[in-house]
Amino acid sequence: MSSNGKPTPQPPAAAAAGNGAGGPPKMYQRPIYRPQQAAAKRRRGGRSCPFSCCCCFFWTVLVILLLAFLAAVVGGAFYLLYRPHRPAFTLTVARVTKLSLSSSATAPALSDAIDVTLTAKNPNKKLVYLYDDFTVTAATAANAVPLGEATVPGFTADAGNITVIKATVSASALTVDPTAAASDIKKSGEFPITLDLETKAGVRVGGLKTKKIGIQVHCDGIKVAAPAAPAAKKKKLGKAAAADAPAPAAAVDDAAPPAAPPRRPPSRACARSGSGSRSGSGPSSHVASLRGAALQNNFR
Repeated sequence: MSSNGKPTPQPPAAAAAGNGAGGPPKMYQRPIYRPQQAAAKRRRGGRSCPFSCCCCFFWTVLVILLLAFLAAVVGGAFYLLYRPHRPAFTLTVARVTKLSLSSSATAPALSDAIDVTLTAKNPNKKLVYLYDDFTVTAATAANAVPLGEATVPGFTADAGNITVIKATVSASALTVDPTAAASDIKKSGEFPITLDLETKAGVRVGGLKTKKIGIQVHCDGIKVAAPAAPAAKKKKLGKAAAADAPAPAAAVDDAAPPAAPPRRPPSRACARSGSGSRSGSGPSSHVASLRGAALQNNFR
């Protein structure tokens, strides 16, 4: 008791001891435990995400580099083993056998026929070229006036083989531009034309065949001339000469002089695309370029 008559308060420890000694025991309530593992895992996962992305990117780049290296090795081995070369085309003949252009001032009609002969050479020793049908078209060199088209059946060019390609490019009553036709097409004398061949070609090596790709052979610098008109027969009208001369001599006199054979252009080797070279010299050279992807690249 204090001096003023009030009870003196006991400290908590003493109160707890007194309650334990005399009063009933009290239940101890433990604090609620909230685990923090989920949050820690989320934090740890968030920190490792950039590292995982970097690893994935690194492995992807590594796989791509390995595939590119293997492709380069296989392509190099194929080149060293087979030494692939592109096919070579040579134009040997280009002759106009028919040429007719109407005199209409608004829509002239063109009818013509041009005989062309080319050779296709396979310079490879182990590769075989497989050609689909060829589409052959011709046009004037200056203003690209169409002169007709033709179709040539496809063929198989074995290793070291030379195939002759013949076609007659023709047009019948083809409407052309009057100004361009009058400027480009000459009924007397030579005029330049171009020739194009389009097809699809593939390669066969043993039992392996590649997918066929489109190629184009372009020939320019070709000069052709219109066919000459038939010469008129010369007749003698002298009565005395006709009466005195024997029949065989008259037949010889009346015969027309033999026509000169058509002039053939010199054979020219076709240049390949990307080489930058021209076969022959001067405007009379016949140059062809092979456009499209190289067939040997299909193995790389």
